[in-house]
Amino acid sequence: MIQFLLVLIAFVGMEGIAWLSHKYIMHGLLWSLHKDHHQKNPESVMEKNDFFFVLFAVPGMILILLGTLLGLNAPYLWLGLGITLYGVAYFFVHDVFIHQRLRIFPSPNNPYLRAIRKAHKMHHKHLDRFEGECFGMLWVPLKYIREANKSGS
Repeated sequence: MIQFLLVLIAFVGMEGIAWLSHKYIMHGLLWSLHKDHHQKNPESVMEKNDFFFVLFAVPGMILILLGTLLGLNAPYLWLGLGITLYGVAYFFVHDVFIHQRLRIFPSPNNPYLRAIRKAHKMHHKHLDRFEGECFGMLWVPLKYIREANKSGS
């Protein structure tokens, strides 16, 4: 049970870390790597922004390695697994579902999923690093969920 809680804590905590790093690192110090995500080159499949996937995978990999070396009772393995699962969710929600890098999801009927897409669309309406909004991935402002509920009924 404690292992499940550690995975859940790490997964949920990663949304906060993703929000903070998106707002203050990607739209701050490392805008040069994130800029091509907002000012897309239609000719390119990859973006400099994709480097963040590797950067954020490293802590999870290190914790899983430590946990494997120190034994399954060590919290590192489970925290690393939560971080890694968030990374997998991020890939599917952000890259596949929202940005349609693999076109496998039709338009959703679910209000929460529509709200996720709308919030991210509102984030991308800003082409520069300033005046952004909706920096998270899974935490969606209630106004977009309410809007999605109204439009779906």
